Amino acid sequence: MASGSSGWRTSGMRAKDSDRTETCQILDTALADGQLSMTEHGERVKSATSAATLGQLQELVADLQNAKTPQAPLITKVVNRQVSPPVNWGIRAAVAGVLVVVGIAIGWGLYGNPSSPLRDASDPGAQADGITPVVLTPPRQLHSLGGLTGLLEQMKQRFGDTTGYRLTVYPDYAALSRPDPTEDRRELNYSYRGGWDDPSSSSKSSDATVVDLSRFDVKTVVGVLRGAPETLGIKPADVTSTYLSIDPSRDPTTPGELSVSVYVSSDYGSGHIEMAPDGRVKRISYPS
Repeated sequence: MASGSSGWRTSGMRAKDSDRTETCQILDTALADGQLSMTEHGERVKSATSAATLGQLQELVADLQNAKTPQAPLITKVVNRQVSPPVNWGIRAAVAGVLVVVGIAIGWGLYGNPSSPLRDASDPGAQADGITPVVLTPPRQLHSLGGLTGLLEQMKQRFGDTTGYRLTVYPDYAALSRPDPTEDRRELNYSYRGGWDDPSSSSKSSDATVVDLSRFDVKTVVGVLRGAPETLGIKPADVTSTYLSIDPSRDPTTPGELSVSVYVSSDYGSGHIEMAPDGRVKRISYPS
């Protein structure tokens, strides 16, 4: 954890908001580079925001690679080297000239153009082929009405539906967890960056539930998302991370319903807003 004060820091010391924030940032990075599944990431973030001691925070990132992990010492291999004889640059220049001439001759022969092998007419790759350029326009700014709606549409096109265990949406990328059709005890984790990557596989959590991840009021949720820093008392200039988490609701009276949460982190504390699918606020956890 970052050292916010001088002197020794032990695992039993009480954690500060800056320690919790730094831990959440490490977990965000681990999710982005594939070290954590979405389920693991969500569980660890929730644990980090409520951790009381530095030791509890350290346990959440102890098995992760991050920029502050000491690098293993480099192993230097001593190799016996012989002194090379002086280079005769005149001979090398002559050989290079011969190779150039031979290369031109081969190209001339392959394309059968007696005039010049360097003219466009002799290169099949330079000839018109009639293929129209295809410009891809996937959604990139996902924390917007069009971006979030477009992301859900990309899900439907890729998988045939919008179901899954969990969807986490960052400003410019997303992570999705879905059932593994070949093994009920595992889940498939996809990342979205203009398209859905090939999945990685991980163990399915015991409480994993398949829900329709698109069944929420997108417009209302985007509005709460944009106002989240002010709602939580965090200055927009201080925000270091914002993401939207869409999960199955844990309310036993509403099976199949979603829980939509907005998480905001800064160097001075982290907080989140939990909502029902229609945007009704269920809980606001202010930075402590």
